[in-house]
Amino acid sequence: MFDSERDLRRGRVQGFPSTAHPEMAAFLKQTMLELAARQGWSSNNVENVQRGLAIVLALQDTPGAPVRTTEVLRLKQLGLNRTRVLEVCQAAGLLHDDQGPAIDRWVAGAIALLPQQMQSELAHWYSVMASGSKTQPRSKPRSETTIRLYLRWSLPALRTWAATGHTSLREITADEIRAVLPPTGNPRSTMGRGLRCIFRILKAHKLVFLNPLNRIQTGVEATTIPLPLPPTKLREALESTDPATAAVTALATFYGLRTGQLRSLLLTDLHSGYLHLDQRRIPLATPVRDRIKAWLEYREECWPNTANQHLFISRQSATEHRPVGYDWVTRRIGTTTQKVREDRILQELIATNGDLRRICDMFGLTIGGAQRYAAILGLTDLANG
Repeated sequence: MFDSERDLRRGRVQGFPSTAHPEMAAFLKQTMLELAARQGWSSNNVENVQRGLAIVLALQDTPGAPVRTTEVLRLKQLGLNRTRVLEVCQAAGLLHDDQGPAIDRWVAGAIALLPQQMQSELAHWYSVMASGSKTQPRSKPRSETTIRLYLRWSLPALRTWAATGHTSLREITADEIRAVLPPTGNPRSTMGRGLRCIFRILKAHKLVFLNPLNRIQTGVEATTIPLPLPPTKLREALESTDPATAAVTALATFYGLRTGQLRSLLLTDLHSGYLHLDQRRIPLATPVRDRIKAWLEYREECWPNTANQHLFISRQSATEHRPVGYDWVTRRIGTTTQKVREDRILQELIATNGDLRRICDMFGLTIGGAQRYAAILGLTDLANG
């Protein structure tokens, strides 16, 4: 009469049945072995994935049907590697993703505790933001990042209104907007942006009568002034005994690379003494070459059979084709690459007495972006530091 969640932990005691479709099990096992050979999986990984596949197939409601993502995710209860099992099923063409986009689940969870009418209004806003509108008023789809930011900025206000008894955004007036907005600064600006977007779309689609933010000034987000890092901060990372830390810090420090650029670097992007990046050919300084050489030797020693062609890999990514995570880069350097990049651009700008063209060429900046850094030239304490 109703669906119940399976408790896979009971299988540790009572055991799991055999699959009712041995041909499918054999096909998935062969796919797994081929994938493991290409990606250099350890024997423990192979055993872990094989056990996970056997359990998923044994518990299928419809033996022989494509494996559903939700069936694989239950393996979390047993501590088995769900990612690898999903990868095998995907490679075999036998994976049915029944979860839907992650952003759908995130939005639904974020508004779940709001009143039903308010949820309905926000669901319509999300639909327009995610898919756009082909009828009047027309609009283009917005990115998942934009949707997450606008809703996250708006949630404190939405929850406050719900807690005070409001059940619909139609009930919100300008006075209630003023009461919930932070007094000043970026918090006021960002909440204002989020709420303005929500009310603008709902009014355009006739779900609210007016936009209560029309006559309310919420300001603009303040831009930060680039600041240098303490000299010891980068020196410690550059001189680290960990080859990965030294190499990734050297590339970030000498060339101001962003996290995304460091993650996506391939082994083939460094050759003949040059770094080939974004159609630029950048000569590698000797300290950078030395650190990259040490890292490549360490990489070969730890993961000689990896098929991952990214320059930087970790214990987790070595058996896959994906890059390392954003946190991996930040942990190695000890700070964000944005702060390192700003520090390097500032130092180069000071050393060249404000040569904007030079920092544009070196760091891939536009003239508009370079002018942001030129604004600090009047702060002599930076130049003297």
